[in-house]
Amino acid sequence: MKHQGLVIIYIGNGKGKTTAAVGLAARAAGAGKKVLFVQFVKSAKAKAPGEWPQSSEIAALKQLSRVKVKIFGKGFVGILGDNKLHRSHVSAAERGLEWIQAEIQKNKYQTVIADEIVSAIELKLLTVDQVRALFRLRDSFEVLVMTGHKKYNKLISSADLVTEMKMVKHPYYKGLIAQRGVDY
Repeated sequence: MKHQGLVIIYIGNGKGKTTAAVGLAARAAGAGKKVLFVQFVKSAKAKAPGEWPQSSEIAALKQLSRVKVKIFGKGFVGILGDNKLHRSHVSAAERGLEWIQAEIQKNKYQTVIADEIVSAIELKLLTVDQVRALFRLRDSFEVLVMTGHKKYNKLISSADLVTEMKMVKHPYYKGLIAQRGVDY
């Protein structure tokens, strides 16, 4: 049988997409696999409006020797005080996509996670076709995970596993702010 990488997509408006991807990264690393974890949209710092502190799961992943983490996002796009030009967000996402493609083609990682790459499509930073190009690299990875909110039929139909996180209730709508260690 010919090897073909598995494509997994975690989507939806509910919490848990990145958490599921982080859990899969930890599981893969525990199984001796090399993991590449790349974040789109989210930022690595909280120095400008629209940026959020680095998520706690990134700190945990960076402690795992088999996991390489790279963050390309510039933070929230157009919300929470973001005043960056949209083009700067687009450039960051495009750099991230080019970088992840080059890394996949090196055949160094069995598990590749593109966190918030589907959100990059929603925010008009990348196109569905640009992201779908990663599917053509299936012979260079065992598993590719993508996360985001919206369903894109071109991605869903080509994926092997799709899980939708559905929000039933969220503390934000009661005026509660995000909590470190729970939300980031």
